[in-house]
Amino acid sequence: MNNRRIVLGVMMLSLAALAFAQEQTTSTKTEQKSEKVTLTAQEAVNYALENSRTLKSAQIDLEMKKRVSNYGWNVLLPDVSVSGTLNRTTNIDSTWSSILSGAGTAAAAQAGNWAAYGAGVAAAENSMKKNESLHWAAVGKIGVSWSLSLAMIQGIRASKANYEGGKISWEQSQREVSTQVRKLFYALLLQQESLKIQKTSLENARQRAVQAETNYRNGLVPEISMLSAQVTYQNEIPEVETAELELEQTVDTFAFLLGYPVGTKLELVGSIEPTYIDADTDDLLARYGGNNLDIQAMRSNINLLKIQLSANDLSTWTPALVISYALQPTLAPYALDFDKWGTGSNWNDGGSLSFTLAWNITNMLPWSKNRQSAADIRANIAKLELTLETLLENQKVEVRKAVDTLNQAREQIDAMGRNVTLAQRSYDMSARQYRNGTIELLDLRDREAQLNQAKLGQLSQKFNYISALMDLEKALNVGLTRPANADAPAKTSLEKSN
Repeated sequence: MNNRRIVLGVMMLSLAALAFAQEQTTSTKTEQKSEKVTLTAQEAVNYALENSRTLKSAQIDLEMKKRVSNYGWNVLLPDVSVSGTLNRTTNIDSTWSSILSGAGTAAAAQAGNWAAYGAGVAAAENSMKKNESLHWAAVGKIGVSWSLSLAMIQGIRASKANYEGGKISWEQSQREVSTQVRKLFYALLLQQESLKIQKTSLENARQRAVQAETNYRNGLVPEISMLSAQVTYQNEIPEVETAELELEQTVDTFAFLLGYPVGTKLELVGSIEPTYIDADTDDLLARYGGNNLDIQAMRSNINLLKIQLSANDLSTWTPALVISYALQPTLAPYALDFDKWGTGSNWNDGGSLSFTLAWNITNMLPWSKNRQSAADIRANIAKLELTLETLLENQKVEVRKAVDTLNQAREQIDAMGRNVTLAQRSYDMSARQYRNGTIELLDLRDREAQLNQAKLGQLSQKFNYISALMDLEKALNVGLTRPANADAPAKTSLEKSN
């Protein structure tokens, strides 16, 4: 019986699925659920897509990149600043000299009192010492600065390219979750079918034990035959109970991976019946080879680096234009005399307008940090292009391998179907012969083992076909038996708004 091997395979898939298991080891969902949840394969995928913490984290990353893409043009906005300052000086002489060196002289000249200028200065200084408001100046400033360069355009393109790459990563995460959940689901169905076969064998062993006891009482068989049948039945009981427990534990793990609260009981509904396709490697690669998400993501990364390289070159070889305007009204002195604030003639305007063309010559030097950064970008582009070539070759290998597995599995499914029919006939004939007492129990058990092996072998090949088909769909990013977007979750609020 290959049930142990199947259980081990399912548990290995479960461990592999921990890669997308949403970091639920710290989950606080500990409430127990007594009711059963019935799930089909598609429902399991949909629930995982809606509740995966890994996908939720990836969704947040995607929304951040989309926001940057939508508002990438904000680098063209000017910098606008507003400030206000109250300044108090403690150096009266210098303050008075700076205030009256022009204005005080002009006032004295207009009064025609040049002789009294020295006395006026002395009187003003004495007055300033007594008037605190003369120590203060009010300065306001409104500044506008606008920097423009061709590299900014490439920066906007880079933000949009980064968002497009984020969408590919998001789709990759969805595809990974979908594939893992489907494989686990069908692996559990295989384990369930294996358990059904074991239970059927157990029931047959029970019936044989009952019949052997009846025949012994009627004197038709010796006691050793009755005891042998009973021992066989009793030996199979713990094996079936162990298989039931292993299945229950694996289903509980599956529920946990999907995101259900701990203790939720799942009832899986479905059958291991593949949908067959006619697959040709060259035709599939020609039609869908460019759909591969890993290849798309690599091309997106290469494109992003090329945009960054272009931005670096533009910032190096083209100048930047800086336009600045500043309005600086000043009230000095008497800044504490607020009744003077409303008179425009009391304010002086120190505003300015400037146009600056800046060109960083150092960045042009081959050994400068800027040019070395450009060289690094070119090297990374070359590395990614090599990786892209590797991905393209790997895709050919994966598709060819999946197609070969599909063709082989389909042939073996047909062959094992015929073998199951023959094994069933052989077992039925042996059962009748055993009831008639013409063959031994050991012969009947051999026929039953052959039948169970044939059934389990056919189921295993069906699972292999389904698994290979999912690998092929993942490698080509296409739905060969269902729509490609069948596993896509509902749109986020951000996606709906767009």
